[in-house]
Amino acid sequence: MKNTASHLGKNQRKVIRKYAPIFLFPTLIAFIIGFVWPFVWGLYLSFFRFRTLSKTTFVGFQNYVKVFSDQSFLYSFVFTLAFTLISVLIINVFSFTVAYFLTKKIKGSTLFRTVFFLPNLIGGIVLGYLWKIILDALIIKYLNSSLALNSTYGFIGLLILVSWQQIGYFMIIYIAALQNVPSEQIEAAKIDGANGFQLLKNITIPAVMPSITICTFLTLTNGFKIFDQNLALTAGKPYNMTEMLALNIYNSFYESSTNMGVGQAKAVIFFIVVVVIALSQLYFTRSREVGN
Repeated sequence: MKNTASHLGKNQRKVIRKYAPIFLFPTLIAFIIGFVWPFVWGLYLSFFRFRTLSKTTFVGFQNYVKVFSDQSFLYSFVFTLAFTLISVLIINVFSFTVAYFLTKKIKGSTLFRTVFFLPNLIGGIVLGYLWKIILDALIIKYLNSSLALNSTYGFIGLLILVSWQQIGYFMIIYIAALQNVPSEQIEAAKIDGANGFQLLKNITIPAVMPSITICTFLTLTNGFKIFDQNLALTAGKPYNMTEMLALNIYNSFYESSTNMGVGQAKAVIFFIVVVVIALSQLYFTRSREVGN
């Protein structure tokens, strides 16, 4: 029997090695066309002054020098960083909390899961305009202001919008992780006299740490890449004080009448910053996973 199983295993590996390229090749081509080539082309253009691609002038690192002397870009970076850090904390804490209680066999938990997940199915632009109407009505009524007049309200509005949209999605990931926590460990800890907080701290959270890692990674990258919600809710108002990095890059590129290269240089810097921060977060959280 062992020889037969080993023989079948070898045949399966041979078949996989033989036909894997057939299935991988289309994905590889799509990845090169959709990501690698645009990135290489964009990196190349960041060293040129241009308004149209038919007329470019090589300027070296001049575009990058202009980026770091652009106060609006530096402000957008700080604004985006603050927004991302706070949104990562809010989304993950609320997602985990909701998932934790919904795995406790609460009556109607299936309905609650559906309700919490629904906002994730709505596009960012639509949500942005809906929340703009709701929040402006409340702010005008009770605070005699609006999202377009107060950057603090705009910042809080963006947090509410993005958190409301994403909590349900990450809740599903946490629910899947919580349902796979070994029940034997929990029962053994209960017999030893562990209370609810001790179970959560010493068994549940370590067991779902891989999910915390991926959810933190996704919320972190999502926070930096916010664009459509920012455009619809505040459009950077007032005076670009709620303008996030993606919107700043968009405005620099498409509103420039002389040199789109500066906007392209911003996009390259943006990419590098997001990659460095995301990989640093992955390294930090993975080092805390059980078994590492």
